[in-house]
Amino acid sequence: MNIEFAEEVDKEIKRIKQKDQHLAKRIEKQIALFQQNPNHPSLRIHKLSTSRKDLWSISITMSILMMYVLIDKNTALFVKIGTHSEVYGK
Repeated sequence: MNIEFAEEVDKEIKRIKQKDQHLAKRIEKQIALFQQNPNHPSLRIHKLSTSRKDLWSISITMSILMMYVLIDKNTALFVKIGTHSEVYGK
């Protein structure tokens, strides 16, 4: 799977790398796993039940997730990263 990052996500990942090396490594691990096997069970991929039906997410940790949209069958664009409340806007 090819991946791209929205500018907001790219900036947030850079901020996390400066602030929390453990979380940054976890993000890298999950992204690499997604690239190799997008259906791996530890990613806990699920379609989001929002007004935008094309959104999916992967779990980085139990409390952090990354939201993405499929551009085509081989490319995912990650558009948001954060806690459930940050990502869902609640």
